[in-house]
Amino acid sequence: MNQPAPLPEVVTAAANPHFARIGGEVAVARLVDAFYRWMDELPEAVGIRAMHEPDLSQTKAVLRLYLHEWLGGPRLYSAQRGRPALRRRHLPFSIGQAERDAWLLCMRHALDEVVADAGLRAELMAAFTRTAEAIRNDHPPSPSP
Repeated sequence: MNQPAPLPEVVTAAANPHFARIGGEVAVARLVDAFYRWMDELPEAVGIRAMHEPDLSQTKAVLRLYLHEWLGGPRLYSAQRGRPALRRRHLPFSIGQAERDAWLLCMRHALDEVVADAGLRAELMAAFTRTAEAIRNDHPPSPSP
């Protein structure tokens, strides 16, 4: 009987020290709060804000769990919600360049507010940009090899 392949492990904190560098759980919570505050305030983010529920409590909680793990901290997201599968989870929403850019603008403002280390901000912004690009779903399907 075939067993499913094991899920890839999230990079360990030693290999991905961003969780500690950002300031741990407290800083992640501040980043998430700032991110969604910017989403509420920036006119460029009106479209992506409309994709969310009016009450952001649950959305914030999920992003905090995800960022803990993504930044190399405790594997809270996987333990509670399973494999992240970000692209699949975002497929119900139309995410193109404008939505990606609005999301990144909110995150850039949040990082500027929460993360004092300019080098760390740049590293995280580059990683968020790669992730946001991967979530876009307005691309035509890639041809099969």
